[in-house]
This record gives sequence, C-alpha cells and structure tokens, in this order.
Amino acid sequence: MTEPFEPAAASAAADQPAKPATEPAAAEVEAAPAASPSLDDPTQRVFYSPEADRRPAWTIVAAEGDAEHVAPPTPSAWYESEPAIGDGTSAARTSPTRRGGMVGFVVAASLGAAMIGSLGTYGLLSATGTLDREVATVAPVGQAQQAAQPVPIAIDESSAITRAAEKVSPAIVTIAVSGAAADPTDPFSGLPQSGVGSGVIFDSDGWIVTNKHVVSDARSLTVTLEDGREFPGTVYGIDTLTDLAIVKIEATGLTAAPIGDSSTAKVGQLAIAIGSPLGTYTNSVTAGILSAFGRTITVQDGTVLRNLIQTDAAINPGNSGGALLDSVGNVIGINTAVAQTAEGIGFAIPVNIARPMLQQALAGQELARPWIGVFYVAITPAVAEANKLPVEEGAWLSAQDATGQAKDPIVAGSPAADAGLRDGDIITAVDGTEIGPRSPLDDILTQFAPGRTVALDVLRDGRKIALTLTLGTRPASLE
Repeated sequence: MTEPFEPAAASAAADQPAKPATEPAAAEVEAAPAASPSLDDPTQRVFYSPEADRRPAWTIVAAEGDAEHVAPPTPSAWYESEPAIGDGTSAARTSPTRRGGMVGFVVAASLGAAMIGSLGTYGLLSATGTLDREVATVAPVGQAQQAAQPVPIAIDESSAITRAAEKVSPAIVTIAVSGAAADPTDPFSGLPQSGVGSGVIFDSDGWIVTNKHVVSDARSLTVTLEDGREFPGTVYGIDTLTDLAIVKIEATGLTAAPIGDSSTAKVGQLAIAIGSPLGTYTNSVTAGILSAFGRTITVQDGTVLRNLIQTDAAINPGNSGGALLDSVGNVIGINTAVAQTAEGIGFAIPVNIARPMLQQALAGQELARPWIGVFYVAITPAVAEANKLPVEEGAWLSAQDATGQAKDPIVAGSPAADAGLRDGDIITAVDGTEIGPRSPLDDILTQFAPGRTVALDVLRDGRKIALTLTLGTRPASLE
C-alpha cells in the first residue's frame, strides 16, 4: 500500500505549518491530473505538520540460522590438485634413461615425417600457382569482439558529493519563522507559532527560494547563513502554482547556487540533498539517486503538487526549501516533501518549474503564473486504452470531481474558452513542444509569461486542428 506523505518540515522545531487552503471551485482550477486511487484515500495524504519523530536507524540483522546458508568466501587463487605420489614400487619409478631413449626415437620419427609431408605440399602448391595469389587479411573475430566492448569508467561518487557540497553549501540558508498564534481567541495559545526550514540563495544580492509552506503567514523571518551571519527576511512573493516562495534579505556578495536544468536529469543518476533537518543540523548533506519523475501527491489541506521529482536521498523535517543537486553541484530541484511512514521516499519541485518565478523576482516583477483555464487528464497508454483515445500522450480536456461526477473541463470566461477549446479536445503540443510524460501541459506553460500568445496543436474528433490562445494570469484563489 502506498504510504502517506508529509512535506519536509518539522512541526515543533521545524517548518511553519501551511495555512489550510480553501478548496477551489471548479472554475478556479487550472488542471487536474490523471485519476489516481491514492489521491482520494485520506490515509495517503501529505502532511505539513508531521510528528517530529526521529527517523529510525538503519539496521541489518541476520538470523543465526542464516549463517549456514552463506556462501564461503572466494579463495584468493584457484589451484589444480597435485598428482598422486607413487607408493615407492619399481613400476612407479621408471628409469629416466630408458624413458628418454624411447621419447627421443618417437620425436625424431615424427619430425622426419613432418618434413617429408611439408616438402610434398610445397611442391604441389608451387605447381598450381597458389603461392603467388594475394590473400585478403581479416581481423581475428576475438579481437574485433574485444575492441567493441565498452571500456568501464570508474566514477568516484564520494568525490562528486564532496565537491558538490563544498560548492553549494555556502548558498544554503536556515530560515527561522515566527507566525501568528494558532488560535488568537484561545488565551492558552497566545504565543506565536515558530518553525524552521531551509532556503537556497539563487542570486548574490540576497534572493532566496524556499517552500511556500515554510513562510506562509509568517510574522517575521530570520535567515541564517552557513557562516553564522543572521539577517531579517521578507517574503517577496508566493507562487500560485507550486509550493514555492521567494524571500529577500538585504545583503550583497553572497554565494549563489548554480541553477541547473532538471529536464536533462535521468532516473538512476546521483542526487544530493542539502538542508537543515530538524532545524538543528544545519547544512546537512545526504545522497542517493533520482528515483522517478512526474510524481503527484496531495497534502493535508488538499493541495495537489504535480510533476515532482522522487528521490531516495534522505530528506527530513526541516529540509523544506533546501536544494536537490546533480553530481556536479547544480540545483535541479527544491526539496518539498517526504513520506511520513516510509524510508527513502522524498520529493522535490523541478527547478525548471521554479525558474520563471526566479526570473520575475530578479526583474522586480510581481510573481505570476500563466493560466488557460482547463481541467485535463494526462494521457498515458493505460488511459488511452481505457478510454479508446487516438493517442497515448497529450492533455485530454475531460475531468471529474472527487465523487466521480463529470464537470465541464473548460472554465467559463477563461483563455481556453476564448480560444475555442471544447470538452473532449486533446492538446498535443504548445508552440511546437509536444506534451508527454516528461513535459506535461503545466510544465510547458510555466515557460511562458502571462499575456503571451501561443499556438496549440489539438486533436478534435480524430482531426488535427490549430488554435491560438493568449495566456491569462493564474488567479491567486487557485493557491
């Protein structure tokens, strides 16, 4: 059974609990993912306020009875058995002189026969002219096969992790949050809530990206650098699409983390996480691999996070907002959530989804996401087969609510409605970029700014049509 999830934020001494979001109306939702039983199961939710339990230690326990089934160690070298030694009788001790004479006679006879045969063969070949012909040269099969074998390259992962940590650790910060009281009307809960999360400096002039649930409803922020310096922070803006936020501190000359390209990452490659687990162990480094892409999870307040990177690098409460790096130390994700009751299941927001927001902040613009106003199902081979669709990839404009009741996938008055999109349409590409598992519709749209006009490739009743659509601004009510 799929385990429930929680964001990488501590409760008592970690991230700020997220403000419960009001469930959006049908006309306020940008998109809906493919139906997944796990998202409707309340036991499979991501929690912003987990218990601050310590992760169980890894243990390896072997039963006593297993010892007899363990294969013996491979010997350092293998030897043939020595021949049995004779019992000392005369038959086993043949005279060396007599044996040598017989062997010499046999060898001499063999050489003589070989020479006679060779002379005869030479004469025959000379008479037929065979020796005068050119002979084609062919590479030995064994050598050709050996040359075709790839040469193994030794990869020192420990050195890569060390270099990446040295490169990026100065750009990882700890964010201490003081927020409003949990219940202002309760005299026993009048003290403000507090929490701790992580952040990544993406510009040397004090620009930091972190998680939205770290800074939501924050009354004050204190940002601590790796060298121990502390700065008051302000929330520049909140992302309306993902669990991301921008924090600004008044500082210059800071070390900024290099921003990579999450679209080039591959399953199985090295993943390195850096953050402040539990708000105490600052700038902790863990490593694992990238386990999967395109994951969708639901948090406790009903917020759905899509297109996430899954990793088994240890991400603990307090790591929220920290960096997920590739082997050369480039940021490819922002850590956001972990499995509540499982080991080795963590999630990060791909940095390519965060990139437009970072650019807007540096340009002094208000954070805004593009919006077209549709519900859609991401088509997979299974979805295509079950619904007899003509393609196995794309965004199918058909959606259902939690009860399974169908609803209009086109939001009234939205850019999609103005562009002429209809129920049942399948969007296959946006401005020439094809929609697929690694490039879903939401991910493609984040590359454009609101107000941009894009071309849509659409399948309607089996026919290909082209539509143009002017992107709107995602409403804040869709947070």
